[in-house]
Amino acid sequence: MSRTIPTINTSRLTLRGMRPEDFGRYAAIWSMPEVVEHINGAPWSRSKAWDAFLRNAGHWQITGFGQWAIHRHRAPDMCGQVGFFYAKRDLGEDFDDFPEAGWVLAPEAHGQGLGIEAARAAHDWFDRVVTGRLVCMIAPEHGGSLRIADALGYELMRDAEFDGSAVRLMARKGPPQ
Repeated sequence: MSRTIPTINTSRLTLRGMRPEDFGRYAAIWSMPEVVEHINGAPWSRSKAWDAFLRNAGHWQITGFGQWAIHRHRAPDMCGQVGFFYAKRDLGEDFDDFPEAGWVLAPEAHGQGLGIEAARAAHDWFDRVVTGRLVCMIAPEHGGSLRIADALGYELMRDAEFDGSAVRLMARKGPPQ
């Protein structure tokens, strides 16, 4: 099975499939303490980053969706990732059985509106091509991600614990009205 990963352009960004040459930057982003602070708290090793990088490629092949590399126009390297995946986290059928949305930006890309721009473009694609309910998991203290989720129409399902940390489980039934 071979699937084409769509490229999405916004006024400032290009979302595209990750390529082998993106791996160095991908691993560098996930090794930054400020990136993982609200995700799992521990910077990733290159080995863990490689597993996740390959898992993303496989996601596109198996499900028809996955995560895109986020590139600022005219910038040589990716500045983050955005998209959808099945994580199967054992958080309940109302969460695990639905595609999970996620977004991550390198620290130098924070505070510029790039996260919402990328997430909105990815969600617009999802609403046209895949459709249906989406879920996301966010640390309760991660204000930036909570603002993005709110702008995209996510609503609180419940607070839970995942890997020893408090998380907020949220759901989006469709595009905001």
